[in-house]
Parts: sequence; structure tokens; C-alpha cells
Amino acid sequence: MSEKTDRTPVSVFASPGRYVQGRGALGRLGALISGLGSRRPLVLTDDVVRGLTEEVITESFEEAGLPLVFERFGGVPTSAEAERVARVIDEGGHDVVIGLGGGTAIDTAKASGDNSGVPWVSAATVASTDAPTSALSVIYTESGSFEAYRFYDRNPALVVVDTQYVAEAPVRFLSAGVGDAFATWIEARAVRRAHSQNMVEGLPTHAGSTLAELCWDLLWRSALPALEAVEKNLVTPDVEAVVEATTLLSGLGFESGGLAAAHAIHDGLTAVDRTHHLTHGEKVNIGSLTQLVLEGAPASEIDPFAEFTARAGLPTTLTEAGLGDADDAVLDEVVRAAMAPSETIHKLAFEPSHRDVRDALHAVEGIGRRARTRVGLGEPTPEDYT
Repeated sequence: MSEKTDRTPVSVFASPGRYVQGRGALGRLGALISGLGSRRPLVLTDDVVRGLTEEVITESFEEAGLPLVFERFGGVPTSAEAERVARVIDEGGHDVVIGLGGGTAIDTAKASGDNSGVPWVSAATVASTDAPTSALSVIYTESGSFEAYRFYDRNPALVVVDTQYVAEAPVRFLSAGVGDAFATWIEARAVRRAHSQNMVEGLPTHAGSTLAELCWDLLWRSALPALEAVEKNLVTPDVEAVVEATTLLSGLGFESGGLAAAHAIHDGLTAVDRTHHLTHGEKVNIGSLTQLVLEGAPASEIDPFAEFTARAGLPTTLTEAGLGDADDAVLDEVVRAAMAPSETIHKLAFEPSHRDVRDALHAVEGIGRRARTRVGLGEPTPEDYT
């Protein structure tokens, strides 16, 4: 094969082996794990999620004839935590690791499974991120700052999302998932315009880009009624649609469609302690608005988006992120981290300058404040997210 042919770009689409979603889905976990050929799984979760799910999972594993072994998740998806769990897997002779709960436990299960050479499964009880379906983990430092994306050569063998647990979780989790998922199309279309690579080192497929756009459409249609339903712990068709958007479609869309500036801004925001009160999806929403400003999107696009996401309970101002009184030195720290050489902001069709990004962040404050005024919300404060 010639050197020229060897470097020809190819399109790549990635997905988990199977996706199962619905009320009561966690009760099928044992049978689904057994169907993978597992005989000794390990369940990684925190104490809160274990307390909520142990009865259902115990019954499910007993019906499938599987032993049930829990391992306590340390709380932060660090490299050290992944190495620790990998030792547990090796010493216990486990043949699959199940990340049970939210994105941090799931990302750690992926990393530890990769360290040990065993398959990993995502069992989500919230829909706050699109971590469950992807072949990467977001690795953080012990203090909670973004450290790196860790990529794998395979996706989860199985993804299970129980929408009853999603509906019973605090509504803020689903709101954060909406913020994370809204960025999917904003970033995927930017990557396609730039002919940049997606997160699996290929050009975006039409399927990846289309699923990202479908994610966007479902959120505009169903996010607000879904959030209202979850406030009352209800599972409705809108809830099912939004969970599918925030978990499956967003996961497939960001991985196979690609990331751009929104998630890079998220990563930059984690570099300063003031923003650590925000969830992943809440910081991503600030990133989405910043990317739209950088791209020169018209007010007819930016303003409705800011208004909608404010109504969905997401931050739209630097004030809510704890940066309302931040001087340029603090924002420069955010921008430096967001523009690191490995960051996805470089997937844009143009290369913004440091000053461009800082000015876009400043501009978000005014956009967000106007949006909150138009939808009847009060003055923004960081305390709204503590």
C-alpha cells in the first residue's frame, strides 16, 4: 500500500454492543450480563447508588445464577482510582466490570476494565451525561480539574438505563444531561464543516451527524415537559425521549460526530476552583454559548438557545459559573486550558485566538442575562447551583 493511500481519510462510526432503556431495565441486568458470557462480574458503584439498587440487582443476579460482588467507587475518575479497581478485578478473577450510577463511576469502570483487559458495562441510574455509550473516559485530577480524555479500542459491551431511577433522581441531573446533549449537534456540525476528525479518529459518518441533529430536535421538543415530569418522579414518553437523547443519541453523536469548542470550554472551566460547583453538563452549556459566539452565529439562533436552556435550569452566565466578578487573569487561565494543544477547540474550521475566546466568554454574560430577563428569571447567582 502506498504512503498516499495509507493516509487517505476514512469515516468511522462507533457504538456500544447493545443498548437497553426503560422503566425496570435494571431488573434485567443479571440476564443481560449472563448473555455476555460472564460468570463473575464486578459492580462498581458508590454507597448511595448501592443503597438504592441493591435489592433489585440482587434479585436479578440470583435469577441469572450470577454471584454479586460490589466494589465501592472512590468518587472521582482519576488514573489512580482506575488502577485500584483494576487490581480488585485481577485479584478477584472478575471477567466483566459494571459501572453502576452516573458518569464518573461509569468512566472509571471503563478505565479499570481496559487496564485489566476485561469488557465493561454501563448501568446508568441518571441521565446527566452521555458517558455510558462511549469508548472514552474523562480523567480528572484529585481536585476535580480536567486532566485528559482516555480513549479505548472498544465501546461498552452493554448499556442499561433504567428510566424509573432517572425519574426519581434530582431533576438537576437530567437538566445537566440536557446541557451536555445540546452541545452534540452544535459541535458535530462544526466538525463536519471543518472536515475535522471525530473522537474515533475518522471523518464523521452521515449517521453520526444525523444522530447528533436528531438529539438536538428531540431536546427542543421534549426537554421542558420531561423536566416537569421528573420534578414529580414520573416516567412519560417525553422522559423516555430525553433520556434516549441525553444518553444514546448524544453519546453516538459526540463520538462519531465529533467535539469542538463547547467541550473545550468545559475543560477550561474545570481549571479554576470557582466553577467546581457546576456539573459537567452545566459547564458544557456555558461552552455551547461560547462556541456560538465564536462562530458568529446570529442572534436569532443564540437568543432562543440561551432562553430555552435557562428555562431548562441551566446556567447561561459567567455569574452562575462563579466567574461574574472574575478579572481577565482568571479568564486567561480558563482560556489557556481550553486551548491546550490536545483540546477539541482546534477542530473548528478556523483557529480562534486567545483574545477571541476570552472575549466570547465575556459576551456570554450579557447574552445570558438578557435571556433570563426575557423568560422571567431573577438575577443570576452561583448559589443557584450549590
